[in-house]
Amino acid sequence: MAEILKRSKALAVNPLKASQPLGAALAFLGLKNSIPMLHGSQGCTAFGKVFFVRHFREPIPLQTTAMDQVSTIMSADENVIEGLKAICEKNKPDVVGLPTTGLSELQGVDIRRLVRQFRERYPQFAATAVVPVNTPDFSGCLESGYALAVEAIIDCLVEQSVTNSAGRRKKQVNVLAPSMLTTGDIEAIKEWIGAFGLRPVVLPDIGDSLDGHLVDAETTPLTLGGTPKGEIARIGESVATLVIGRSLGRAADLLRDRTGVPDYRFDHLLGLDACDAFTQTLAEISGQPVPAQIDRQRAQLQDAMLDSHFMTGFLRVGIAADPDLLVALGQFLAGVGAEIVAAIAPARAEVLSDMPADSVLLGDLEDLERAALAGGAQLIISNSHALQCADRLGLPLLRAGFPQYDWVGGYARTWVGYRGARAALFDVANLFLGNHHDTPVHRSIYWADTPRDQEGRTAPGTGLVSH
Repeated sequence: MAEILKRSKALAVNPLKASQPLGAALAFLGLKNSIPMLHGSQGCTAFGKVFFVRHFREPIPLQTTAMDQVSTIMSADENVIEGLKAICEKNKPDVVGLPTTGLSELQGVDIRRLVRQFRERYPQFAATAVVPVNTPDFSGCLESGYALAVEAIIDCLVEQSVTNSAGRRKKQVNVLAPSMLTTGDIEAIKEWIGAFGLRPVVLPDIGDSLDGHLVDAETTPLTLGGTPKGEIARIGESVATLVIGRSLGRAADLLRDRTGVPDYRFDHLLGLDACDAFTQTLAEISGQPVPAQIDRQRAQLQDAMLDSHFMTGFLRVGIAADPDLLVALGQFLAGVGAEIVAAIAPARAEVLSDMPADSVLLGDLEDLERAALAGGAQLIISNSHALQCADRLGLPLLRAGFPQYDWVGGYARTWVGYRGARAALFDVANLFLGNHHDTPVHRSIYWADTPRDQEGRTAPGTGLVSH
């Protein structure tokens, strides 16, 4: 069990974490015809939008209540109510996500009371669901904000089951998808589930909403894809729920209590053991044997583990990421023989105790750099913010997590499944080989005195091996 160490610094140097409001906004961006509206200043939303656009390279619908210095001191309640009215009138969304920020939390806003006042004042917008969630950015991280938003979505859009309708749709399974999954991961999981003849309902589905849309407009007022509001209301009829990531534990508990649908929980889907557990669960739910294509992919991963074991065995790695992703990467690499010499998380989480390392430090990228140097790391894994850290250490960087703004396609990379793990193994091995320096050729102290011919070879009969 890893020891969780608190930071000893009074400030963050080269911060690692992204804020809770960003995580909540990301969850709402995975719903169809939705828009997040952050309750805070314009800067809170503007900077968040920059990160989303640079990471996903897509138009990002994001709104703000635009708190200024006057409304911050006096009251920003009208900003919320009139902001919701303006969005509903102009864009007619199915869902409006309403995360708070540090500014509004410090003001002491009761965000749920404001939603009730909006309903009383403008009953004509009853068709639009408004999902409030408290996400102060002075605590937690992107992962925890995302998880709070998923829990709020279930709380607002999934009704308590009066009659036990669980299992009515024999082929439908719910998937609670965590923030660590990329759009490519979501697509891979859908294909994985579909191979067993099952139909997945992913919540939230950023794979559908934040990838592969070509539009003429520079911006879009609402998300173009994602999980439909109607599908969320019917997830209580599914035969099972697949929960990925321990951060979604509370959301999974709420969904199970509301619907009675049994759930199966997985910390991650990276690596042979995790993939085997997920595949076996799908076989049990569907009653179908494991498809030949899945068996083939498993054999390919095993072969890749054999091919790369000279590079991954005893490889010293430093990792900095949100808790779910940190543990997923750590367990995956430890499973192929690597040693985690530095593990940095931006916030505390239960799952961190299962990190295959002596300790996990709650810190920033400066802490990663120092720990990696002290541990003799050979590879760094983190988001694009760690590039300067890796450069100073002279080490290769494997980009993972959010944001990735200096690497095209990072948001769409597939990590999960047998194929995703295989690709990750190859990348780790190649980064090691590209940065690996062979031991210099040893020259005997007698090298200069050894007779040689004109081409530099030792003369016959000298008794020395020719070079």
